Amino acid sequence: MLKILFDSSVLIAAFVESHPKHKSALSFLMKAKNKEFELLVSSHTILEIYSVLTSAPFKPKITPIIAKQLIENNIKNIAKTIYLTDEDYFEIVEKMSNSNFSGGIVYDAIIVECALKAKIDEILTLNSKDFLRLTNEISMKVSTL
Repeated sequence: MLKILFDSSVLIAAFVESHPKHKSALSFLMKAKNKEFELLVSSHTILEIYSVLTSAPFKPKITPIIAKQLIENNIKNIAKTIYLTDEDYFEIVEKMSNSNFSGGIVYDAIIVECALKAKIDEILTLNSKDFLRLTNEISMKVSTL
């Protein structure tokens, strides 16, 4: 079965009706729920989604309780969560240093490392720029909604 790792941006868009990419993101989430492919997320992504949902100025406001329900119903109950080890994090630091990457790209590097660990077929995101930089020397499909 095809394995697709969703970036937080795709899941947030699927959860927030007012998001400009809501319809296309929700469509992919529904395909995952219908088991058309295996949905994977990094453990880091779960907390990133909670943080954004509960702090962004969405209308209506998303409360912590609603954010928890969205995560449980749409991630916990249908996705496989990929975890990294201590050594994996040090490997990411090594890769970032060797590539002279700095700043926020490191958070996308966590997702790429999870993707490598899980041997996924594709990363799905709304912003492929850093993912493409991170996967430039490896064969990993990165798709943008």
